[in-house]
Amino acid sequence: MQATRRTFTLGTLAVLLSGCSGAARFASTPARPDTTLPTAPNAGWDAWVAGFKGRAAGQGISPGVIDRAFRGAGFIPGVIERDRNQTEFKRSLEDYLSIAASDERVAKGRANYAAQRATLARIEAKYGVEGNVVAAIWGLESFFGERRGNIPIVSSTSTLAYEGRRGAFFEKQLIAALKILQNGDTTPENLVGSWAGAMGHTQFIPTSYELFAVDFTGDGRRDIWSDDPTDSLASTAAYLAKSGWQRGQPWGGVVGSPGANVPGGRRLQPEAGGPTFIVGRNFDAIKRYNNSDSYAIGVGHLSDRIVGGPPITGPFPPDQYGLRKDDRIALQRRLTAAGFDTQGSDGVIGPNSRAAIQAYQARNGLPVTGDPSLELLRRLG
Repeated sequence: MQATRRTFTLGTLAVLLSGCSGAARFASTPARPDTTLPTAPNAGWDAWVAGFKGRAAGQGISPGVIDRAFRGAGFIPGVIERDRNQTEFKRSLEDYLSIAASDERVAKGRANYAAQRATLARIEAKYGVEGNVVAAIWGLESFFGERRGNIPIVSSTSTLAYEGRRGAFFEKQLIAALKILQNGDTTPENLVGSWAGAMGHTQFIPTSYELFAVDFTGDGRRDIWSDDPTDSLASTAAYLAKSGWQRGQPWGGVVGSPGANVPGGRRLQPEAGGPTFIVGRNFDAIKRYNNSDSYAIGVGHLSDRIVGGPPITGPFPPDQYGLRKDDRIALQRRLTAAGFDTQGSDGVIGPNSRAAIQAYQARNGLPVTGDPSLELLRRLG
């Protein structure tokens, strides 16, 4: 799609994929991970909003909608902080898949797929997108609706538009959000999402909502904010269908596996020494949703696991510390057994594992780096 909804990535994968033990947890219990970020007085934002209201009216937004939308809105310093402090790091594909298709996510995926089976079948019949694929996107984007975000969209997008680093982009999102309100799809109180403006079960930004959201329930509203995920799931299917999804075709698979029988497929090796995939048009359709090879592989693989497919077993190369996944799992288990809790042993070295390593290093008079190593693994053995 031309109006790319992931130009800023939303921190989505850092957020959505952090539910594993080794990674930074973003919400292990609450239904919505973004704690409410407080507003703060800001004269500059006030002046910007005053000018923006005229521009919004010029684009057909009624004065009543504008006034109501901004009645409880405000400048949110925490949104700027999150935007400026997004950590740029690259996980290995093995780590990514360990999180994207973790045992917990697969189990939840199967349960939610079963619970929504009739709805997903109707959606597939209309849009031609298999239900397990829609469910996989749901799982990666909001952990099956448990982590949708609760930041007011008018406040977050106006704050980011005023701040100016990507002002034009976020002003466009704000205009689209006001159009959502004007259309009656939801209310300002319910128009919530992530700090960067992604909304609902499958995390549409406002401009993508304008282009692809559908009213599948027939109640007159394209309601992606409801606890009922029906409109969100159908909207995701509509998005993929318009992005070229081919019903009945696999997304891809590891070379040598049944899923690798992709008509017109091409070879893709995301990292040297790692598995090679055969991917096709449906892989490209997933990338229109999020332009990342790892994301598309994660969605495809999780969709396979949801309907009983096996894990990808590799081979994967060792990480930058010379450790393979089995080594990392052993390290986490040994640290926990020694009294330095990594909060699980999934083989992903995230903040919890690094904190445990640091505590062990400090207790034993070692340089406190938080880095895993084969020497540390041997020492704990």
